[in-house]
Amino acid sequence: MAFSHSRKALAASLALLAAVSGTRLMAHGDVTPQAIDTSKLPEIGADWRKHNPYRGNADAIKIGESGYAQNCARCHGIQAISGGIAPDLRYLELGDPGDEWYVERFQHGSSRDGKVYMPPFGEVLGQKAGWAIRSYLETVHSDD
Repeated sequence: MAFSHSRKALAASLALLAAVSGTRLMAHGDVTPQAIDTSKLPEIGADWRKHNPYRGNADAIKIGESGYAQNCARCHGIQAISGGIAPDLRYLELGDPGDEWYVERFQHGSSRDGKVYMPPFGEVLGQKAGWAIRSYLETVHSDD
């Protein structure tokens, strides 16, 4: 009887696999960076700023929240509450001191021992998107 139940479960699993073969399965969404519309934000030039030019800008915060959800939440967690895969960005230092660490990681990513822990988003998403995300992250900051 148990053997029959196991065979039915196996058959159901194989049927499901056959149904989704050719379909892209994604645990945390598409890993391709998603474009962020930053057209409403003031131009800041091509050279990366050392400090966030959009700090406190309501448009930047809204754009950054969306950009974060599309590109960062799959690893850093919804609303920046990490589940342990990547750093919990609510604890990122506020203001100019935190900007230095943030922009370094955003631009260049993070890798150790040949393993990429965070891809470099700087050239892909651009400076405006990066600072918009940083602006959003400062709104979810926690000292706890």
